[in-house]
Amino acid sequence: MPFKDIQLNDGRKIPAIGFGSWKIPKDVCSGQVGQAIDLGFDHLDTAQVYRNEEEVGQAFKESGLSRKDVWITTKWSGLDDKEPKQSCEESLSKLGISYIDLYLIHHPRLCKGDIKGTWKKLEELKKLGYVKSIGVSNFTKEDLQELLSSCHIKPVVNQILLHPYVIKQQTPLLDYMSTHHIVPEGYSTLIPLTSKPNGPVDKPVNEIAKRLNVKPEQVLLAWSKAKNAVIVTTSSRKERLEGYLNVGDIELTKDDVKAIDHAGAKGELWEARKQKMAAASKYVVAAGLIGYLVYSKL
Repeated sequence: MPFKDIQLNDGRKIPAIGFGSWKIPKDVCSGQVGQAIDLGFDHLDTAQVYRNEEEVGQAFKESGLSRKDVWITTKWSGLDDKEPKQSCEESLSKLGISYIDLYLIHHPRLCKGDIKGTWKKLEELKKLGYVKSIGVSNFTKEDLQELLSSCHIKPVVNQILLHPYVIKQQTPLLDYMSTHHIVPEGYSTLIPLTSKPNGPVDKPVNEIAKRLNVKPEQVLLAWSKAKNAVIVTTSSRKERLEGYLNVGDIELTKDDVKAIDHAGAKGELWEARKQKMAAASKYVVAAGLIGYLVYSKL
């Protein structure tokens, strides 16, 4: 069973898994995006600051697919201090398309203290037909509250860091978003495997993977899917991308999700302890060095 599209609050539907181009170098970007499209990804995620919109657009053009068959997301990143309208026009040109499916404010700090005013500029882009849907990225609950207090068009998504080691701190935000029908898009969900291995999350993820006869990375993406999030992920390897797309067939139980959440919460404490130990170690080394210098002068 493939991924099901997710309903947005503006009446449109977004593909539930997207191929992200963050950190993909320009010289290989077109090839990697093209591979993802060939394998079945119909949702491409890029950004002004990634500096590879042209390559993403080239891959889409070479795919031969019609515009309506591929969802394209890009972001206003405040690059070179350009306003949203100019940035959006440049993104349209670089991507080689007549409209953007989803345009995001990449980070609230780009608003320079004026979230309400900046959001109005995105609303205008939607009215002009430059973009079909508008949303935000990396917004906190407080940022969203400020935006929603005056907006005429609600953001359809908030693209956020989403992995088990941050789920405890992100849950209040997710709950608030759910209340306002704002869909989460989760990035860096595989961090427990790629950047923080051997932590508490490994045990439940590996046990679930063994029981379901799937890979640990598939379990983590299925966990994100269980949070009703659009998955934004990437890989240069064909077999990994095929595995990511197969996550549409993987359903975790409520107990599976709870076990990963619980391990993630423990992991936050584990991470904090590691940081304290590292800081203490630096203090001991510094104290030892000072002691040596003082002693050597006696």
